[in-house]
Amino acid sequence: MRSRRLVVSSAALVAAVIGFLPGTAHAADPSAPGAQRVTEPVDPKKIGASHFRTFTSGADKSVRKGPSGVARAAGAAATGNPDLKVALSATNTGAHSLQLWAEVTSADAALEVTVSWGDGKVEKLAASGSAQLLPLHTYAEVGEYKITVGVNDAANKVSIENELEVVTSGSEFTPYEPTRLLDTREGFRAPKAKVAPYSSARVKVGGYGTIPAGVQAVVLNVTVTNTTSGGHITAFDAGNERPNASNINFEPGQTVPNLVVVPVGNDGSVDLYNGGWESVDLIADITGYFMPEAANGYTPMDPTRFVDTREGLGTSKGQVPGQTSFGTQIAGLRGVPQGVKAVALNVTVTGPKEAGHLIVHPGGGKLPLASNVNFTAGQTVANAVIVPVGADGSINIRNNAWAGTDVIVDVLGYYSPAGQGAFMPLSPMRFVDTRNPDAAIIPLRGPIAGRGYAAVPFFTEENADFTAYVLNTTVTNTAGGGFLSVAPDPNSAEQYEKGTAVTPARPGASTLNWTKGRTVPNLVQASGGKHGIVDFWNQGWEKADLVVDISGYYENPVINP
Repeated sequence: MRSRRLVVSSAALVAAVIGFLPGTAHAADPSAPGAQRVTEPVDPKKIGASHFRTFTSGADKSVRKGPSGVARAAGAAATGNPDLKVALSATNTGAHSLQLWAEVTSADAALEVTVSWGDGKVEKLAASGSAQLLPLHTYAEVGEYKITVGVNDAANKVSIENELEVVTSGSEFTPYEPTRLLDTREGFRAPKAKVAPYSSARVKVGGYGTIPAGVQAVVLNVTVTNTTSGGHITAFDAGNERPNASNINFEPGQTVPNLVVVPVGNDGSVDLYNGGWESVDLIADITGYFMPEAANGYTPMDPTRFVDTREGLGTSKGQVPGQTSFGTQIAGLRGVPQGVKAVALNVTVTGPKEAGHLIVHPGGGKLPLASNVNFTAGQTVANAVIVPVGADGSINIRNNAWAGTDVIVDVLGYYSPAGQGAFMPLSPMRFVDTRNPDAAIIPLRGPIAGRGYAAVPFFTEENADFTAYVLNTTVTNTAGGGFLSVAPDPNSAEQYEKGTAVTPARPGASTLNWTKGRTVPNLVQASGGKHGIVDFWNQGWEKADLVVDISGYYENPVINP
């Protein structure tokens, strides 16, 4: 197994921050962008790891065996190394990995220690007398395991054994047919009343329908509507302190949806906080959840366009008529394999003839009571979508307005049984805020210039098992119209440090669109590529401020032979 530092796994995010921070750059610059250094290291406690657990089995649980390998009979005298025992303790160190402490108490004798990790892997260790052994292990798949540690004293013809049940800290995705969990307009699973300012609506997730009680995180499409003032909505794990982060920003009269991937509180609930001056209605639809058991791991992709009705890509050319649907194949195309169970998308509406909303759902399935993108006439608006894929590998998109609109779909990644990316939830926190850099983990200073980009490091290359990040991106103080693109940077930290970085190619996919003066959020599951650096491109011609909140990341197992 590889050697890993015994720190919270999300400290890998911190490591890159300490080293360097690229500034904004114009895509037309002939040379690579310069670097803005971070002079103060970031406190790892700002990130935390509340999802890490410690498991113990005391020395008194040791079972003594004689030469024949059977347990010693009750009341029989202990001969030869009578105090031989082992105490076990284990702590998660990553999504798939843990550190084991085996405290052996023994007479001065040569010992053979056997660690059976519960996944078919066995490790042999040697000790002499009382000793502390600290083996590390990485599981190929998340889940529950029983570790068995045996200590054999051949000279005294005695052995002991202790067992420890552990659970990995990472979790995998189970898609769920899009289902409404909350609607304050109708009084569905909440009082039939608007959510008051500076208060929360609680959404019970664990135990609802076929959702397990022990769900660790959930994917919700949250919509705020009937707004009479500006404000924001923050989704967070119920029972914990409300974070300094936001998921939806809204203005008077707006209906705004946004996808959230959010940890679930100990009682199985999520709180939706209204940070506006006046009451609002809230709607929440579920499309999947995460559990610490083998299901579907995440595989990120560079953003890839699958549908563009303006060009006839993925469907017929021309606007989707009102009150009609179209299906598009996802599995088996453009790098997405067969057998995927769900897909992460960015869905954009442009040129709609009138107000309405889109519904994205599995191919072959019934039309759900849910919405994914809300729009007004003439608006260009995007929203992230995580949706189950039908048995035939397709998804359906319905234009529920009464008039036509163009639709664009970009694929960001997919969930499949073969996928290895396990989700690690974080209590949402502010990672970047160009308006107030000292209040963020990454002190990126100043707005992103028009047609420029910010290169933000999320992990170092030695921790390349971090493959993607769940980010809520918000653009604000917009001096003109434009759109944001998010893509992995091809350069390494060393290239930026040495001034040899090349200007990345401008991405063709979009994450969110805005008009002058608007504040617009959207979730993105961003890949860090080979080097753990994510580029945030301002594709407009005027400057704009960027806010990025992180609520989790995906981690692959890295197992050395």
